[in-house]
Order: sequence, then C-alpha cells, then structure tokens
Amino acid sequence: MQELSNGLRFPEGPVVMPDGAVALVEIEAGRITQIAADGTKTTLARLKGGPNGMALGPDGKLFICNNGGFIWHEEPGMLRPIGQATDYTGGRIEVLDIPTGTLTVLYDCCGDHRLKGPNDIVFDPNGGFWFSDLGKFRARDRDHGGVYWAASDGSRIVEAAFPVPGGANGIGLSPDGRVLYVAETETGRLWAWDVEGPGKLKKAPWPSSHGGRLVCQFPGFRRLDSLAVAASGNIVVATLVSGEITTVSPAGDIVHVEKMPELMPTNICFGGADMRTAYITLSTSGRLVAMPWHEPGYRLPHS
Repeated sequence: MQELSNGLRFPEGPVVMPDGAVALVEIEAGRITQIAADGTKTTLARLKGGPNGMALGPDGKLFICNNGGFIWHEEPGMLRPIGQATDYTGGRIEVLDIPTGTLTVLYDCCGDHRLKGPNDIVFDPNGGFWFSDLGKFRARDRDHGGVYWAASDGSRIVEAAFPVPGGANGIGLSPDGRVLYVAETETGRLWAWDVEGPGKLKKAPWPSSHGGRLVCQFPGFRRLDSLAVAASGNIVVATLVSGEITTVSPAGDIVHVEKMPELMPTNICFGGADMRTAYITLSTSGRLVAMPWHEPGYRLPHS
C-alpha cells in the first residue's frame, strides 16, 4: 500500500482522471481536490454544503453528489461526521466544468420532494446516471434516503426505489448494465435490482420496503459505505467499523477481505492501464492510498 496524499479533510469520491491524477472530494473542507502522481494537490473547486460521491461524466465534467453538509467531531488523528449541519438547506447534484471552474446545480429535488443527502453516483451506458441518497440524520430522528436515476442533461429525474431506511450509500452497475447494486449503511446489507430501463427497476414484492433483493447480509457489526464493481462482476464494498474492503460475488458470497489500516475506509475506485490499481480513501485519518488489486476493476463509462 502506497500513501499518495495525507492531511485531507475527510476525503471521499475518488475519480481517476484521464492523465492518471486522482480527483476527490474533501467533505469537511467543501472542496474538490486533484492529486497528481507526485502528490501535488490542486483545488478544482470550492463548494458549500458537503461534496460527497463523484463521477466523471459527459464532456469530461465532474458530477458531484452534495449531501448538504455535516456537523463534525475532531480529535487527534480522527475527523468524523456526527449529524446534519446547522446551516443545512438540502442536498443536490452539481456539475463542475473543470477548465472554467463553473459549478452548476443540476438537481435539488425530485418532483415535490427535496433531495436530502445525495451520496454516491454511477453513470449508465444510456446517457444518464444512478445515484443514492443517504438521507440525513439528527440527534433523535432521520430522513429516509433512496435510489434515483437522472438524465445527465438535467431534463429528467426519477425516484426509482424508496425508502432505503438504513441509508442508501454505495451504488454501482454490473458490467453488462443489467443489475444495480446499492449498499445500505446502517444494516450492513447489499441490495440488488434488475434494471428494466432508464429509471426503472424490477421490484421484489412485499415485505421488501424498496423492492430490492438481498445479495448479502454482512456479518457482525459492519456498516457499509461506497462500492465499486470488478470486471468479473464482483462487488467491492468499503466496509466501516471493521476497517475492511470486502468483495462479494453476485451470488452473495464473501470471496475476499482486505484489511485496511483504519476503521473507516470509505471509497474505492480502480485505475491504471490494466485497471488493477485500487485507490482507497481512508477518511477519518485524511489519506488517499493506492495498492495493487487481485482482480481488475470494471472500466466505467466516460472514464
């Protein structure tokens, strides 16, 4: 494992750029940062709220899930979110044009419902993207999150699965685009839906609250964060509390566990010429690391 950068303010949403640099969000600092191969940091944008998941989209633009902001707790060696920001006004999807630095709000609601805490994002092959909404949590209550599809030109947004009571977090598509995977944070569950079209998921009947089928219930006390998909179709999930990156087969078997050097590895993405380099955010300690991976990742649209 190689440390590429440190001193980051709760990094998440790593994206491998065409030149091999890694762009990521620093949620607490409210900025998008690019880290070159030599470790040089460049600020691409500053945002209000809380930039969270991120993906490279059409025309080389960065599409950003903004969760609206957190309250933070900090102690030596650890920074972590502990609730909804006092100046929170809602969540949104934003788009950054990197050459000009122009930041545009693409969506902040779905119909009559405001987005609460958009978290993670993945593009499909059909000109749109799927994203998760974690919801927001407060001292004595929380807003449910869900799963959404949206057109990348801002013309249409669909609430595809709702509610995901434990918080919809990591999201990814199978390599053939036919299955959508979502990690539910608080329950430690990985869900799947068959994709029937843009914004349309095949739903399982009651008693499923959102129509997903359970792929895997993680053992013990484990919370789930972001995920990536391998070229094999395996689902690679950043696993909190246990401090692991866990690989789950489409059949639901845990096939590989990689221990991390902290309790909160939050995001993973793949890059390199052979897609066998894993880039991982270690968020509470503010680090971006890279390591060789045992199988290649799936090359995402627009990457």
